[in-house]
Amino acid sequence: MTYTGIFDTHAHYDDECFDEDRFELLDEMLASNVSGIINCGCTVESSKTSIAFAEEYPQMYAAVGIHPQNAAEESEDALEKIEELAKHEKVVAIGEIGLDYHYDYTPKEMQIEYFEKQILLAKKLNLPVIVHDREAHQDCVETLLKYKPRGVMHCFSGSVETAKQLTDIGFYIGLGGSVTFKNAKKPAEVAASIDLDRLLLETDCPYMTPVPFRGIRNNSSLIIHTAEKIAELRGIKAQEVIDKARENAYKLFNIK
Repeated sequence: MTYTGIFDTHAHYDDECFDEDRFELLDEMLASNVSGIINCGCTVESSKTSIAFAEEYPQMYAAVGIHPQNAAEESEDALEKIEELAKHEKVVAIGEIGLDYHYDYTPKEMQIEYFEKQILLAKKLNLPVIVHDREAHQDCVETLLKYKPRGVMHCFSGSVETAKQLTDIGFYIGLGGSVTFKNAKKPAEVAASIDLDRLLLETDCPYMTPVPFRGIRNNSSLIIHTAEKIAELRGIKAQEVIDKARENAYKLFNIK
């Protein structure tokens, strides 16, 4: 089955695993079934690279931000630099930002400080946020409920109840390859129940490769397997899922 109009709302094509064939891969996908990609920054430097990709390809857009795992390594003026980068015409979001309690690269207090400051920056610039949440559900959701930014919870791994808390404040839910994993009960439940008006599709490539390609490098074209699984769970067609998710992405990220 051939699908069209795939919009990947979360990718990392700056990752070194794409060094050998990055532009050949992007050329091929963007000329065929992939209509748009948002490359997400995790540091000041990767945010700059995301903008460079967006300048190279009309169908690519950039998100700029400091990932919670990287916050401790950044310079004191990192957020000032992110604010300046965010003014670029191809920047559509502040991200990837959030909380990650799985690793201890950055103290929790610093993670929360960076998260809050970047949310406030997004609101100042009228941009949505792309949020990372790993083993930090309570603090992450409480922060979002406090500030109520526009945005998406990327690679959502929470419950149906948590998803509803977020969609009730206008948030979107990003679903990727984990929906297809055999033991991923929560993402499947969310995929089956979420309002389609709040769904975004993503890869988080090169990570989170969907079944049946789990274990190899992910890329935006493989979103079709996530869409097929969501469609199966909902009893609709995969192209309908792809089309609605693209429409939602245009709306959230103000893409014309």
